[in-house]
Amino acid sequence: MDTKLFDPIELKQMDQVKLMHRTDKKYWFNADHLNELLKMIGDNYFLLQIDNQSIQSYASTYYDTNDNMMFTQHHNGKLNRFKVRRRSYLSSGVSFLEVKIKSNKGKTKKKRIQTEYGQTIFTEYEQEFLSRHIPFEYTDLHLSLNNEFSRITLVNKNFRERCTIDLDLQFQMADMIIPINNLVIVEIKSDGREASSPLMLALRDQHIKTSGFSKYCVGRTLTDPKLKRNNFKRKIRSIEKTIHTDRNLYNLN
Repeated sequence: MDTKLFDPIELKQMDQVKLMHRTDKKYWFNADHLNELLKMIGDNYFLLQIDNQSIQSYASTYYDTNDNMMFTQHHNGKLNRFKVRRRSYLSSGVSFLEVKIKSNKGKTKKKRIQTEYGQTIFTEYEQEFLSRHIPFEYTDLHLSLNNEFSRITLVNKNFRERCTIDLDLQFQMADMIIPINNLVIVEIKSDGREASSPLMLALRDQHIKTSGFSKYCVGRTLTDPKLKRNNFKRKIRSIEKTIHTDRNLYNLN
């Protein structure tokens, strides 16, 4: 990726575009499209750089209830649904415990607190946070999925839109590791006041359409054959086709 296409922005400047209450649009496509796409939008966005690095490494640990309520609600299309995860920034060692809420109006709200890096057991402080923001008992939560990926973050120069571009996604559960090579996942996060953006227009010009992609649900589908997952089979087949893989991801487990 040619970072010279973009003016840099520092992490402290990102406070202007936190967008904890936002509208999201997701797109995913083969990595062959990425360089051309970035060339089309270089004048319109800042590129986040941390310690002179334009690509940051992330790791997530997800939790679900003992009966997998959060996965099942997403599978069944229920809104007003929740996700609980730890998000760690591997380069800085900073970690957050997060609750994401998808409302029945399609809006995403995120609550989070900073936590100790590498923590897996809920501390008293984290227990209090979860008790305030989830509709079930934190004692019913168990670790359900790990993932890692690399991320490029763009900020619209109007500071009303943030875009993430995720690469090198892989899922892990127990001894199982499933890499999803050659897939790019773009998420455009805005305050909802604009119907389009330079990145949206560039994606349209590349004939790439918006399509939902939940890393959590895709990862659970691939790593846990006991789950009800009929509604995600088509998504997995489409991913296989998009990345031109001869491997049958769905049958890996």
